[in-house]
Amino acid sequence: MPSPFPGMDPYLERPSLWPGLHVALINHLQADLNPRLLPAYFADIETRVYVVRDEDPARQLLIPDVTVEKPPRPRRGRTQAAVLEIDEPVILSWAIDQEVEEAWIAIKERETNRLVTVIEVLSPTNKIRGSAGRESFLSKRRDVLSSEVHWLEIDLLRAGERSLVPLSRPTDYWIFQSRAADRKRPRGWPVGVRDRLPVVGVPLAKRDSDLPLELRKVLDSAYDQMGYEYRIDYSAPPEPPLNSDDSKWANALLRKTGLRR
Repeated sequence: MPSPFPGMDPYLERPSLWPGLHVALINHLQADLNPRLLPAYFADIETRVYVVRDEDPARQLLIPDVTVEKPPRPRRGRTQAAVLEIDEPVILSWAIDQEVEEAWIAIKERETNRLVTVIEVLSPTNKIRGSAGRESFLSKRRDVLSSEVHWLEIDLLRAGERSLVPLSRPTDYWIFQSRAADRKRPRGWPVGVRDRLPVVGVPLAKRDSDLPLELRKVLDSAYDQMGYEYRIDYSAPPEPPLNSDDSKWANALLRKTGLRR
């Protein structure tokens, strides 16, 4: 069963759900693209790794809550002397220097293995100013934008800071395309929470037309695979919350679909 929302489902933005969704989106992007790219191109999944330090402002999105474990109680030996017992400690999750691995799509020419296009799906850590995740993402984008490689950036998160500030009306989500031969004229698809997700163009080599990418189809595949129909409580508000008008609209939509009373 697909999401009840016509486009991006705001309930999927919950930080506890996003890591799994991000992996599923990358996998389904590859599965959708490869049958249509081959034999001239192929879509590969690559990763970049960065370290989150204790002072990183995005650390709270990655470090789990304190884990409370009860260590086994030591056996008491027989002794005549009084024994001072040690109070049981709480076992904590180590919360510093966590290594994070983020995946992205690399489209390459099959015969030459030349990188043609990078597709990035943003994570919450990519949108927090001063975080290692944001710097890692921006460094990757700077490298691509100074090369002969196309860039396609998919931002399906309302929270956080945009990596690009378009000269247009504010919107909930953005898909941003930068073509290697036309850096001065980036393209974008602004998307509101009430809008359908667009069919966007994936740039390839000059000799080939853009490959259409149906984002809603990819999202539906990931939604079904992850079982979100059974995992999301649509009776509660999403996280982050919607604005007043969109909240009223979502309430009516969820009532109509029977997911909210």
